[in-house]
Amino acid sequence: MKENIGIGLAGFGTVGAGVFDVLQHQRDLLAERSGFQFEVRSIVVRDLKKVRDVAAPSELFTTSWRNLLKDPEIKIVVELLGGTTDAFEFIKAAIESGRIVVTGNKALLAEHGEEIFALAKKHDVPIFYEAAVAGGIPIIQSVRDAFVGNRIESIHGILNGTSNYILSHMQEAGPDYRAALAEATELGYAEADPTLDLNGGDVAHKAIILAALAYGFWVKPEAVRVHGIQEVTATDVFFARDFGYVIKLLATIRAAADHSIEVTVAPTLVSKNSVLASVNGAFNAIAVKGDLVGEALFYGKGAGRKPTASSVVGDLVEAAFALESPARHVGFSSHSLYGASKAPQDVHACYYLRVAVDDQPGVLAKIATIFGEAGIGIASVIQPKAKDKNKTDLVFMTHEAAYGKMSNALEKIKNLSCVKSTPVLFNVESV
Repeated sequence: MKENIGIGLAGFGTVGAGVFDVLQHQRDLLAERSGFQFEVRSIVVRDLKKVRDVAAPSELFTTSWRNLLKDPEIKIVVELLGGTTDAFEFIKAAIESGRIVVTGNKALLAEHGEEIFALAKKHDVPIFYEAAVAGGIPIIQSVRDAFVGNRIESIHGILNGTSNYILSHMQEAGPDYRAALAEATELGYAEADPTLDLNGGDVAHKAIILAALAYGFWVKPEAVRVHGIQEVTATDVFFARDFGYVIKLLATIRAAADHSIEVTVAPTLVSKNSVLASVNGAFNAIAVKGDLVGEALFYGKGAGRKPTASSVVGDLVEAAFALESPARHVGFSSHSLYGASKAPQDVHACYYLRVAVDDQPGVLAKIATIFGEAGIGIASVIQPKAKDKNKTDLVFMTHEAAYGKMSNALEKIKNLSCVKSTPVLFNVESV
C-alpha cells in the first residue's frame, strides 16, 4: 500500500498548474519511486472564474488560504502565490500549524528569509525551496548539502532566462535592446511586465538566497548592488566582442579576503572562452567554486512550467519523507564563520566604461586624469574612428577598483563639458 499524503496548493498560475498536472500524470511513477501518493485537497486562487489551461475539480478551489489550513488532512502546503504579503502571512500560519512548507517564492525568501527560518526552527518545521532559484536546476540542495564540506569561494550565476535570451540575441543577431526585447516578448520569453527580469531584481532575489546558503546569514537587499540590462546597446556588444568578451547579466557572490561577503548583480563582460559565455537563449547556469570540489557548473532551464514544477515535485517527495522521520534541518542553517556583507561601494571589480565625447584633442587626457586622481588604473582603451564628425566613443577597460571610487570618478566624467551622453558602466569578471 502506498501512503497517501494530503497537499494544499496555494497558487494555480503557470507553476502551480504545472505541479497539479505533474501530480496527476506522473502519479504512478511517483508512487513507485517514492512510496507516496499525493492528493491535492485544496487549491487557493484569486479568481474562481478565471479560465485555466489545466483542469482541476471545481470543488478544490477556494479564494482563502485560511480555508486550506482548516483541513487537518493537509500535511504539506505548496506556496506559489507570489508576492511578499499574502504569501508571507500564509507561510507563517502554515508553519505555526505544523505543516511542512514547499515554496518557489524567491522574493519572499530574499526579503523575509531570516524571519521565516527562525519561525521554522522554533516550530521544528522544514521548508523546501528548490524551485526558488534556477527553475529545474538542483542548485539549492547542491550548495546546502552536496558541498557541505566546502568553503564556498565564489558563485557566479546567469539566473534569468529573459535577460539572457535578450543579450544572447543581441550578441548573435545584432539587434538593439528594444528590438531584442520585442522579439523575446513575442516568443513568450518575456512577461507582459518584464521589469524584474530586466532591472536585475529577479536575479538579486536569487543571489541573496544562494549567498545565505553559501555563507550562513541573510544578506540585506540594500547591501546588494543591482543594475539591469536596459543600458546595454548593440554598440556595447560590439566593443565587448572586440575586447574578447561577451555581456551577461551576472550574479557575483563571493567571500573577500577579510571574510566579508560581496553580492553584485550587473551586466558583466565575461571572457568569450568562459563556459558561462556559451550559455545562450533562455537557459541558466551557475558556476560554484569550492575549496575542495574546485569548480562545478550547473546548467539547464531556469524557468517555465515543467522545469520549475519538476523542482517543486522533487521537494514534495522530500517533504513526504520528512513527515515519516524528522528532517535533519529546517532548510537553512545559520552560522558565524563569515563576516557581514560588504557595502556595495566597497566591493572591488574591474570595469568596462563607454563614454560618448566630443571628437577633439585633449578629451582622452581629461578622462585619464580623473581616473588617475581616483587611483583607478586603465588596462586598455579604444577610440574607434568617429562615425559622427563631432562625436566619438571612448571605451575603457580598468584595473580592479572599489565601486565607490569608480562611482565618484564617473560623476566627474559625466560633468565634463566634452561628454555628450550618460556614460555606460559594466563589470568585468574572470570566470
